[in-house]
Amino acid sequence: MFDLSRTPLDPRLWAGAAAAIVDVTAETRAEIATSRPGTLDHAALWQRIVIAALFLVAAAVLASRGERLAAGLHARVAAASAEHARLLSDCLLSFGTVLLALVGVSLLNGALISTGMLGVTGRALAAGVNAVIAAAVIGHWLGRQIFPKREPEGAGPVLGEEQRARARTLASLLGLLAGFLMLHDLVSAAAEIDDDVSGVLAFPILLLTGVVMWRLGSIASAVGRTSEGMDPAFGRGSVQLLWRAVQAVALVGPAAAAIGLQGLASGALLPSVVSLGLLALLVSLHHVLRSVYGLLRGLDAAEARQALVPVLASLAIALAALPVLALIWGARVSDLADAWTRFRTGVALGDSLISPTDLLTFTLVFAVGFVVTRLVQGTLRSSVLPRTRIDAGGRNAIVSGAGYVGIAVAAVAGVSAAGIDLSSLAIVIGALGVGIGFGLQNIVNNFVSGIILLIERPISEGDWVEVGGQMGIVRRISVRSTRIETFDRTDVIVPNGDLISGTVTNWTRGNLTGRVIVPVGVAYGTDSAKVERILREIAEAQPAISKDPAPSVIFRGFGADSMDFEIRAILDDINYGLAVRSDINHEIVRRFAEEDIEIPFAQQDVWLRNPETLTSQAASRRQVAQPVDTGARESGSSGDAK
Repeated sequence: MFDLSRTPLDPRLWAGAAAAIVDVTAETRAEIATSRPGTLDHAALWQRIVIAALFLVAAAVLASRGERLAAGLHARVAAASAEHARLLSDCLLSFGTVLLALVGVSLLNGALISTGMLGVTGRALAAGVNAVIAAAVIGHWLGRQIFPKREPEGAGPVLGEEQRARARTLASLLGLLAGFLMLHDLVSAAAEIDDDVSGVLAFPILLLTGVVMWRLGSIASAVGRTSEGMDPAFGRGSVQLLWRAVQAVALVGPAAAAIGLQGLASGALLPSVVSLGLLALLVSLHHVLRSVYGLLRGLDAAEARQALVPVLASLAIALAALPVLALIWGARVSDLADAWTRFRTGVALGDSLISPTDLLTFTLVFAVGFVVTRLVQGTLRSSVLPRTRIDAGGRNAIVSGAGYVGIAVAAVAGVSAAGIDLSSLAIVIGALGVGIGFGLQNIVNNFVSGIILLIERPISEGDWVEVGGQMGIVRRISVRSTRIETFDRTDVIVPNGDLISGTVTNWTRGNLTGRVIVPVGVAYGTDSAKVERILREIAEAQPAISKDPAPSVIFRGFGADSMDFEIRAILDDINYGLAVRSDINHEIVRRFAEEDIEIPFAQQDVWLRNPETLTSQAASRRQVAQPVDTGARESGSSGDAK
């Protein structure tokens, strides 16, 4: 890469470069002219040409009518998935166009090469032309994917329509120039062109490539500066840093070519362009995966953009593409094979050798066990348990227990399938368990308490409980804590240990039957039998009150201000206790008003003994205070006079 040749700016080399082009053309013609026509299979040749033409026609039809086909497809999709369907159809149709065009050109090129008319130089020239067309088509397609005509919904104002159009044009030019660089390398190697002359032929292509990369980097780096709504999978800083690196290569490459470092220029610009194409392909695949996931899950564009599964899948694909990136930058297949062998050897852990294959086996087996566990839980929850007589709390306990058992079995099965021997780590694991037991004893206590709650079921999901002064409905029992939703619609997280060791009032344990007590007081002198009769009638008229046992009225006793009565009634559903109590109070007020029964309230009479004494004492105080006030006014007046 650092071999210094003559600068391509030397005019003395230009005539040799023009002569090299003429020589390549003449040599190709000579190869065609010297070929033996009798050896050609004209039927096979025309058959291949017809097949290639069919592919090219199909590509042209897709390119010209693809948008209309996509619009027809969009109209068949529900409005909730229109954005995902539009992205998918645009991507697939455009990719189909590119694929058909590439297959058609490749078949046509292969048909020409298979005729035997072309020699070494002609075959290199044909392969180079094929590379130019393929690179231009792929660059155009990737440009459309990264800089679409229409921005995705919710992505925010990233680039204007004019900027995106300019970026698409630059991406197509960049692909075309990359193809010309490949053509130059193939023909130069086949025709054995001198390095100095080859540098002159490559310099205009390298210079144009640098200019296009710089302008594309200037446009695309604005994404990193202005995109507040960028996809979470790609940070703004990373995008801006990437395009700054592209601009740096765009400066270094042509400068090195102008000096004479042709190897450095070609080794920097061409791999950079191909790497950009690979990254653009990965981003396009991420968009496709996100759209597919959004369609399958019924998510809108914003929700799909925040989903984790497409990001993880894209990360896995990016890791799988690292060997391809290494090959682009000059790594040999043998180097990758050696690295893969060392990677597969694994890491020694005690007497066990844990390799990536073992980890992959464990992951796959555990994932299968986890999915099966979730399917079993779903079947139990929706199909099996609802047909039994088990209450809702018992069903939730069974589903949760099946989940814990299934995950534990999946973990053990994964370790066994991977062949990982943990016996040598038994002492370490035991010591670690003791340390965890002392340091995290509260967590362990809550975990064991959670298991006890699921098995013994003193409380269940949906129960109305009161614990620690908090009253509400149990919404979820997990292995560490229980979530209680209060009647204020706030969530209270109670550790499971408090539920096992503390006092808990369960208002709906086993059934919803409960009792309400409504106290009321009447004024002294009221007929107590009449009050008892009225209260019983009020209680018996309530439809929510159970008839067996019947409600009762209790004369509690004589209070300081009233005679105290109570209505005690059993409700079939204690959840309506507050509403029933309120209705009974309303009815008591109405009936007592009709029957002229007074509901007393606390009142006090204050008696003053000898009020005339208090009056004389007040008058004497005023007489004593009067001279003092006069003297004060006189001294103030004299002070003013002075």
